[in-house]
Amino acid sequence: MTRTRTALLLVAALLSAGLVGAPPAAPAAAWSRIATGVEYRTLDIPSARGTARAHVLSADLADARVSAGLLYPGVVAARSALSVLADGAGATAGVNGDFFHITEAQHPGVEATGAPVGPAVADGRPLKAAVPNGQRFGPALPPGTSTRQVLGVGEDGRARVGELALEGAVSTPHGELPLGGLNQYALPVGSVGVFTKDWGGASRVRATCGTDTQRSAPCSKETYEVTVRGGKVEAVAETPGRGVIESGTEVLVGREEGARELRKLAVGDLVSVRHKLVAAGDASTASYRFAVGGFPVLRGGEPLGGLDGVTAAVRTAAGVGGDGTRLLLLALDGGPGFRSGLTVSELAATMKGLGASDAVNLDGGGSSTLVARQEGATKVSVLNHPSGGVQRAVPNGIGIFVKPAS
Repeated sequence: MTRTRTALLLVAALLSAGLVGAPPAAPAAAWSRIATGVEYRTLDIPSARGTARAHVLSADLADARVSAGLLYPGVVAARSALSVLADGAGATAGVNGDFFHITEAQHPGVEATGAPVGPAVADGRPLKAAVPNGQRFGPALPPGTSTRQVLGVGEDGRARVGELALEGAVSTPHGELPLGGLNQYALPVGSVGVFTKDWGGASRVRATCGTDTQRSAPCSKETYEVTVRGGKVEAVAETPGRGVIESGTEVLVGREEGARELRKLAVGDLVSVRHKLVAAGDASTASYRFAVGGFPVLRGGEPLGGLDGVTAAVRTAAGVGGDGTRLLLLALDGGPGFRSGLTVSELAATMKGLGASDAVNLDGGGSSTLVARQEGATKVSVLNHPSGGVQRAVPNGIGIFVKPAS
């Protein structure tokens, strides 16, 4: 199929989805080569609100030299500009990732952690689990979805959209406690969560604020923290603390019933913590090499029901095509001429028109950023215009990597 015919089919798909009417959509710009297996294009999408410009990257994961991975600052509760994350990891291209805990106006005096909403996996290692649905940031979730949804790449090298749930427990002299969180800025009511070196040095107080259904609910008045080093309780505290957690040390934070259970522990008690992220679906394909949180907008080639078709914004998305061998990354332009953006429903139709069978909505607005390193360049360049005029510091992103020719 020629590039011209592909562009025409894309425009036809957008038209049939009701995304565009008169005037007709501008022809999609031709794909340009970024590196082996990685291409870039722009697409202008007219609507009654104005024209939205999409910047799109396509990565061929069937090429042995091409892979995808998580871009992040080395810990969960930290942020950096996407270009810095990409250059630091040696990525060829990428987009920003998950929605995150950007502000804490609802709990004065409590620190905003900067940590993402959903699960995260880097190089096969789980970094964090998902916060409760009511604690998330971003547009309303489509019916039947949750904060546990991710886009990632499995050990088989294929991209997919799936779900990762936390499974774990804390074994103590008084019995076993179910684990309710892993490096999360919000813990379920009544639970115990664990924080590891992957969390970073940010305060852990926010983990005990809000409820499972209301992010703005007051912070819990019943909390407890236990520091475990080398399998033994080293210290206890009435309130969650802050600071870097050393390797071999775990910090348990409890709220309500979880706090009451942790109060039973004394310095010197033996404690062990086990945790893993478990993927839904076929166990033979469940292991993720990398994963980033995002809520689905496209499944099996069809938009999910209940998507917002009213509120337009600058948005970011990632999609899967070619039976998992093609990864599509999209960020809308936030420049003054294109800031009208797309609704979530329009975003889903756009990803379908680009050839995605499954897709997720990622963080948008001032976070929407797409970067790429042209051949011969030593650093990536920002290809879209972030709506804030400069790159917003973000907690993670999706990176595309290309191995040099041997």
